[in-house]
Amino acid sequence: MTSRFDCSDPAARAAGLGEAAAAVRRGELVVLPTDTVYGVGADAFDPKAVASLLAAKGRGRHKPSPVLVDSAAALGELTDELPDAARALIDAFWPGGLTLVVRHRASLDWDLGETGGTVAVRMPDHPLTLELLAATGPLAVSSANLTDHPSPQDCDAAQAMLGGSVAVYLDGGRTPGAVSSSIVDLSGETPVLVRDGVLPVAELRALVPDLIVP
Repeated sequence: MTSRFDCSDPAARAAGLGEAAAAVRRGELVVLPTDTVYGVGADAFDPKAVASLLAAKGRGRHKPSPVLVDSAAALGELTDELPDAARALIDAFWPGGLTLVVRHRASLDWDLGETGGTVAVRMPDHPLTLELLAATGPLAVSSANLTDHPSPQDCDAAQAMLGGSVAVYLDGGRTPGAVSSSIVDLSGETPVLVRDGVLPVAELRALVPDLIVP
């Protein structure tokens, strides 16, 4: 059964956060607003839940899900090595529209898809989602759309595409922007811009001068 909560109302917001956290613990999917577009999330450490997320989107394992965290410290729990470039970018752009690809700890018991030992991580600049993340821990989150459809900026559009595959919809109103996060891959010897997103390349290069822009 699907539930939807208007998070502009304080009582509904509190109830929605509680229901969303409970749904995540049950291995179900939730839709949440971010500072870029709406996302669909699942417990990052529940392989069945992540598989359900990919299936709901019609997305293959060759496109693994990114992970949202509520702090830089939470990222530190996912990786053994954080490059200096990552620290500089986090200080400048987290929370915000920057996703970092890093090598994840080999000991982590998760399955996000065919990651090749890496994980794409972001701390979103949205109070509702940060509060949910504080309650659940890291979430596997991808844009709340069917594959090859536009990323939604409102809950109506997300629900129209994902329907009953999602247990809880948190309606936080229209998101500030339609542009997805910028993605920088720091898992190799040289930083690479994987996706040109909301952050200007010049600002990224000011902190990471050797950034490769394909």
